[in-house]
Amino acid sequence: MGFAETFKALSDPVRREILLMLREGRMSAGDIGSHFDMTGATISYHLSILKKADLVYETKQKNFVFYELNTSVFEEIMLWFAQFKGENSDEN
Repeated sequence: MGFAETFKALSDPVRREILLMLREGRMSAGDIGSHFDMTGATISYHLSILKKADLVYETKQKNFVFYELNTSVFEEIMLWFAQFKGENSDEN
């Protein structure tokens, strides 16, 4: 994972909304797309960006592709952000 890809993926409000939706569990591309007023190709583009950033992964089941959060990447991002908190933050 590269932070550049991660932050690019997180910079778009549609992709952030998709990530919030996936907190509830895996969803098909069709289910995700039904929440937005955009073409299937546009949803596919957003999902592709999220996959490249390793924020989601896909699994294929029969004729469906399901998307799920990759929580390990979020944990890695949180650990990276935590270093800016400083060691003496408990004393304030």
